[in-house]
Amino acid sequence: MAMIPLSRDVFYPESDGKPMAETPWHLEEMFYLFGGVKDHFRDAADVYVGANQFLYYVEGDPRRVVAPDLFVVRGVPKLPARGTYKLWKEGRPPCLVVEVTSASTRDEDLKTKRECYERLGVDEYFLFDPFGDYLNPRLQGYRLVKGRYQQAPLEADGSLLSRTTEILFRIEGERLRLVEAATGQAILRDEEIRELVRTGRR
Repeated sequence: MAMIPLSRDVFYPESDGKPMAETPWHLEEMFYLFGGVKDHFRDAADVYVGANQFLYYVEGDPRRVVAPDLFVVRGVPKLPARGTYKLWKEGRPPCLVVEVTSASTRDEDLKTKRECYERLGVDEYFLFDPFGDYLNPRLQGYRLVKGRYQQAPLEADGSLLSRTTEILFRIEGERLRLVEAATGQAILRDEEIRELVRTGRR
């Protein structure tokens, strides 16, 4: 008779060995999202920001896992560092998940992951298609209303406000621009910060 392993004996991998992103362009967007949102919450000790990290949501079953490109959890300490995010241990689902969609992830992002995030109680789910190959509009989002996702309305310029993080997501060409909603201040990319430092403007 097969033995059911105790929860302490279950192995929860930190990686599946697959590439993080389909193209360098998608990878740059993921890095910008992660760095920009982390900077936005730099002074908040109780906000955890994860990226391309395994989120396990059923204790004892490592097959119940999803790896959002970006996720934000309010009410959970950012430290210590975690190799994985275990929902039953942390006690809170993300308030925001963002996926940078591509040919290899489109179907999963639009159906499987959307249904999973809805079931887990993720308040906001945003998707961005850098080249406009799969999503129309390229930036779109969903918000939980009575436990079910409803399409989040875009601003007049096509941008999308995250109410849970107070960050405005705006399209600039084939890239995203994050803006602090309260101040209107753009969140800069690493190369933009380096340029400001190089030219002595910061």
